[in-house]
Amino acid sequence: MDAPESKGTAAPRQSDEQVARSLYAKQEKIYPREVHGLYARLRALGVFGLLGIYYITPWLQWDGQQAILLDLPARKFHILWFTFWPQDFIYLAALLILAGLTLFFVTAIAGRIWCGYACPQTVWTEAFLWIERKIEGDRMKQKKLDAMPMNARKIRIKATKHAVWLLFSVWTGFTFVGYFSPIIDLGRNLVASNLGPWETFWIFFYGFATYGNAGWMREQVCKYMCPYARFQSAMFDKDTLIISYDELRGEPRGSRKRSTDPKAAGLGDCIDCTLCVQVCPTGIDIRKGLQYECIACSACIDACDDVMDKMGYAKGLIRYTTENALEGLKTHILRPRIVIYALFLAVIAAMFVYSVSQRVSLGLDVIRDRNRLYRETDEGLIENVYILKVLNMDATAHDYELRVSGIEGLQLFKDMRVIRVPGGEVLELPVRLRADEAELKERSNEVVFELVATDNPGLSATEHARFLGPR
Repeated sequence: MDAPESKGTAAPRQSDEQVARSLYAKQEKIYPREVHGLYARLRALGVFGLLGIYYITPWLQWDGQQAILLDLPARKFHILWFTFWPQDFIYLAALLILAGLTLFFVTAIAGRIWCGYACPQTVWTEAFLWIERKIEGDRMKQKKLDAMPMNARKIRIKATKHAVWLLFSVWTGFTFVGYFSPIIDLGRNLVASNLGPWETFWIFFYGFATYGNAGWMREQVCKYMCPYARFQSAMFDKDTLIISYDELRGEPRGSRKRSTDPKAAGLGDCIDCTLCVQVCPTGIDIRKGLQYECIACSACIDACDDVMDKMGYAKGLIRYTTENALEGLKTHILRPRIVIYALFLAVIAAMFVYSVSQRVSLGLDVIRDRNRLYRETDEGLIENVYILKVLNMDATAHDYELRVSGIEGLQLFKDMRVIRVPGGEVLELPVRLRADEAELKERSNEVVFELVATDNPGLSATEHARFLGPR
């Protein structure tokens, strides 16, 4: 049964069908107006800087090889002078923890500044918007173009825009794959149409994702797909720096001439020009208060400051501030959560730097032959066979000396006189140990393998193993 209509001037209640229609209504396209100002310049600097890092880094060379190459088939991550192996997974975990804590720390201080200036979705969307404005024109020209019926001019402009978007997206996908496959060889194979199936798949997959997210979905990713927008409020407090509209100063809003005295007219500083809404990439009205869709891009600040400047009013009607500041209270930068985040960051970062600086670029793994527990030689000695895996995680080749201990009179036999392992390679070396049965105290005895670089005694690795006998 429908609810009765409200009396007076109150709006009537919506029926369930009307609510469902509003929820599933087609999303209207947002045409963000181009804005200029301090924060727009900072955002453009961030976009050019981050895109420059992304597209240039794979082409940089370091000591004869790609400076950053995440070689998954070889299970090696080359980062400048470091080569990380699967055994170094702990460093990746530490980096992820540091990244997460840094995000929480920055959010607690400055809100969603990451979203507005450095998030990949924001960065590539800004690049796509720039391309769109260059081809289709400003906001009004874009709206007029979309509203006109299909004709040759509209097809030409739209086709040109999407062709440029697609080329830019494929280039983005190609660069992405270049972090995992040597990009110079990848480029040669692309020109020769000799790309492998997986390389081709990931180039087009990542390119399609870029084209879809930055070209079509844009603010929908931030509003509906990004989890960060949903849990950001858990990291906010009244001392967090956010973009806010000063309601006490701006209300009541209303249009007026520049010469009008707002106080005499009973008006606030807001002239209700709606430019803050027109420049917002997510289409929100910041004057309605803080909303989860706000990505703190500060476009509304630049637009409002420009209007205030033209009207002769003080800037800052929309500004970076805190809830406490808006209420006339003191803002506290140092507070418990900030101190805790800073301490965790400092401790984990110090541990990470120390661990990497003390990292030994040599790995030794000893695998005992399980096909035969032991055998007796013609001389009456007990023999065990092992496979040694020597991992040289250094960039240069090294010669190593192998020593064994743990049993009196233990003898070592190996196929190689000099153990030489090239840089970044793994050597499998079969070795045999022989001992007198009289020296075996138990059926299973501990032996120690020690590998030492002849040109650098500080470069060594030790591994324990078991020597089996008849006792």
